[in-house]
Amino acid sequence: MTVTEAAALLDLHRDVAYDAVRRGDLPSLRIGRKILIPTAKLAAMLGLSYVPEESAE
Repeated sequence: MTVTEAAALLDLHRDVAYDAVRRGDLPSLRIGRKILIPTAKLAAMLGLSYVPEESAE
């Protein structure tokens, strides 16, 4: 998910979420210029179990 989506999920301001990424408090992956938050790692950080959705084909 994007940093903006994670911020909304965590009820944080977008800038606060980006600061957390810079500090390493929020797990992230950089792909080119895009920063993404791995959903499974975020769920684990929050103590939640994560079951990925199956794609509808």
